[in-house]
Amino acid sequence: MTAPSSRDRGGPTSAPEARINERIRVPEVRLVGPNGEQVGIVRIEDALRLAQEADLDLVEVAPQARPPVCKLMDYGKYKYESAQKARESRRNQQLTVIKEQKLRPKIDPHDYETKKNHVVRFLEHGHKVKVTIMFRGREQSRPELGFRLLQRLAEDVNELGFVESSAKQDGRNMIMVLAPHKSSKTRPIKATAPETGSEQE
Repeated sequence: MTAPSSRDRGGPTSAPEARINERIRVPEVRLVGPNGEQVGIVRIEDALRLAQEADLDLVEVAPQARPPVCKLMDYGKYKYESAQKARESRRNQQLTVIKEQKLRPKIDPHDYETKKNHVVRFLEHGHKVKVTIMFRGREQSRPELGFRLLQRLAEDVNELGFVESSAKQDGRNMIMVLAPHKSSKTRPIKATAPETGSEQE
């Protein structure tokens, strides 16, 4: 039998959302064993004794139940492993970043290459790219110019990314979203005709 550890006294691994050991102040609990086995309803004194005999913590896992459900576990180890899993999950999760690149429908070759290189760099870094064609004046009557430019850009970067959101009209602009390939296997990009109608304002 072991004495309650510093976890019982509110040590650094105690969690505010879970009561453990002597903090559980009810006459009886529904006890679950360390391997998930159902022990049944027992007096809190007996549950605490079993916890100490097994050198484990008594953790309240369902405080709203009547009686509350408690489980025998190594709470410090449980909290440590949960924190490790959370850190690993955050490390493996790629934060989605959307970059934006703006072009004019009658862009000159040099500017186009500069803008394309920006898109290439964004995709290489795993970012999505929102490509916006900005129409001015009479250019608004020639949406095919913007579509052809977006189609050309998509084909130029098809080894790095694919069209996640096809070209569509958005007021005076035309927008397309490119996303990086998730694997080394490249997929050819095919731009589709722009959507119009309800998207316009």
